[in-house]
Amino acid sequence: MTNALRLGTRRSKLAMAQSGKIAEAVRRITGRPVELVEITTYGDTSREHLAQIGGTGVFVTALRDALLRGDIDFAVHSLKDLPTTQPDDLVLAAIPVREDPRDVLIARDGLTFEQLPDGARVGTGSPRRMAQLNAYARNHGMRIETVPIRGNIDTRIGFVRSGELDAVVLAAAGLSRIGRSDEVTEFLPVDTILPAPGQGALAVECAASDAGLIASLAELDDPYTRAAVTAERSLLAALEAGCSAPVGALADVLADGQSDVTEMRLRGVVGSTDGSSLVQLSTTGPVPASHEGIEALGRELASEMLAKGAAGLMGERAR
Repeated sequence: MTNALRLGTRRSKLAMAQSGKIAEAVRRITGRPVELVEITTYGDTSREHLAQIGGTGVFVTALRDALLRGDIDFAVHSLKDLPTTQPDDLVLAAIPVREDPRDVLIARDGLTFEQLPDGARVGTGSPRRMAQLNAYARNHGMRIETVPIRGNIDTRIGFVRSGELDAVVLAAAGLSRIGRSDEVTEFLPVDTILPAPGQGALAVECAASDAGLIASLAELDDPYTRAAVTAERSLLAALEAGCSAPVGALADVLADGQSDVTEMRLRGVVGSTDGSSLVQLSTTGPVPASHEGIEALGRELASEMLAKGAAGLMGERAR
């Protein structure tokens, strides 16, 4: 019997759902069984808010350690949780087609964001979301209170169902992957809230020495998604900001109507969590021909944002 491939995953319902989909795809490609290996990460056990424990790597380190020990053959991560520095002995063998990168609102009584009552309590664990929600509210004469929360999707939605909060903001992709998109009361436009760099995308990682597995996993890779998230993560890295910093970024790969990709638009935002200051810039140009060129696009936009004062809005920058 063919040896099973061991896929490392976090234990949450969302992680298990997205890892299960990757496992099924890898079974089809390789003809080998795939066994899910549940791994608990520091981010799963800590009760502190993500901004307090740093965000960067808290859901990733235990999975990567298991890869390096040989306890698992490959791992599936939410790309937005990955630090921007890639270890030399591990490789992102596949970044599959990205799901909807937007944030969504789940509010009481089916309300949209602009319908929320004066002083509404809106829950999120993300300084990025806080910054943009508060800025939008300020600009539209609204008064809201952003409340830091932790927990899985059930826990967060439960704050609304119990009446403790008026609304919560979550990622559209996560709700889609566990079949709960019908609970969304509003998909928030990216012109209102830019998502986290890499939001909606998954990363499939394995040992850099396993050429056979790398080749198999590469069949899951989507070059357009990889190009977009490479630009977003390059922006994040150049800002020297961790994945819990109040940084949003989204790259769109644009076609000319003939299905030929011709341009990339990269948007970035950094803001103070109270929404009083926001630096938001974008750039559009021909899609760079190389990975290095795409990374350069992210660095250039980050440089412009830093020149506009972005560094002072991020708190302590990652090193």
